[in-house]
Amino acid sequence: MQESTTLTPAQQSMSDLWDEHMRSEFETSSVEATLETMVEEPYVNHAPVMTGGVGLEQVKKFYAERFIPQQPPENEITPISRTIGSDRVVDELVYAFTHDIVMDWLLPGVPPTGRHIEVVMVVVVAFRDGKIESEHIYWDQATVLVQAGLIDPEGLPVSGVESTRKILDPASVPSNGLMDS
Repeated sequence: MQESTTLTPAQQSMSDLWDEHMRSEFETSSVEATLETMVEEPYVNHAPVMTGGVGLEQVKKFYAERFIPQQPPENEITPISRTIGSDRVVDELVYAFTHDIVMDWLLPGVPPTGRHIEVVMVVVVAFRDGKIESEHIYWDQATVLVQAGLIDPEGLPVSGVESTRKILDPASVPSNGLMDS
């Protein structure tokens, strides 16, 4: 991912804090370190499935019970882009994993399918007083469900891993394929 070299000190601080937050979630798996990057009453919402929490107790419980321990051992995050404003960081990324454990935060109520899934996510992170106030995370749940084998894309205006491949390499997948069928 390429970042602009013209970041203000405040923007650089937000970017650095967000990177620290992500390391705490995905590398060190520390609920405490993750929460240290956030305001006293944070808000997290995974919009497609409405998982997360409002307030410290809900967010802490979510991270401790549903998010951090439910990261598959085989997962990879590929940054695509980062946009930094005056009080927001917006990351576009690919989250790839093998669905070999329960992942209530992404696939609530779905037992492990053993399938490899790649999905583009957009994360909008708001900051207040030098800490993370909220995270809004968006992805195409139909893409996840197709790859998990839970819906058949035949006859539906949905795609599977092709949507991720199109973001990673725009020329690799033809445009308008769903309109031609």
